[in-house]
Amino acid sequence: MKKIVIAVLSAAFVGVLPNLLLAQGDAAAGQAKSALCATCHGADGNSQLAMNPKLAGQGARYLVKQLQDFKSGARSNATMAAMVISLSDQDMEDIAAWYASQQTTIQGADPESVELAQRLYRAGNSEIAVAACSACHSPTGKGNAPAGFPSLSGQHPEYTLQQLKGFRSGARQNDGSAMMRTIAERLTDKELEALASYVSGLN
Repeated sequence: MKKIVIAVLSAAFVGVLPNLLLAQGDAAAGQAKSALCATCHGADGNSQLAMNPKLAGQGARYLVKQLQDFKSGARSNATMAAMVISLSDQDMEDIAAWYASQQTTIQGADPESVELAQRLYRAGNSEIAVAACSACHSPTGKGNAPAGFPSLSGQHPEYTLQQLKGFRSGARQNDGSAMMRTIAERLTDKELEALASYVSGLN
């Protein structure tokens, strides 16, 4: 547990400095550049399809990293790789600024799994060295934008669950210091499903 906490704090501290060095994105320019993105993610970043993530309200630093990872291959997705191949660093900054400036729509959690998910989200599970989700993603699920920890609030539970299972299986590996892989591999399907549902209603 201690090692996980140290890794989380270190990533947060180290993550702040590079963020200050990033070029500032232009949200207005990003709106125009995101026209093609809207096909899957919605005009304002609130996608209507459960397997396509909502980008509205997501931290710009996190979005830029994901776009860069799709382009470099650090995060594998054939559709996104094709979408970002022609984007410049400034394009990514602008698109990220646009989506970060939007408001995400909130969904609702499954009442039957709230108790289990809330316990894990707020306190983790010390018996299996799982840190509280709120340590990185905040009590309200809004994440930590300067440190690059994503917002989970309002996200489609189907998408969140897919990512959690991807971290657990190793299909997704672009998490800093393998933090998400370490946590997800220790949780059951029931716990992952409960968490995915729970964060969709956080705000």
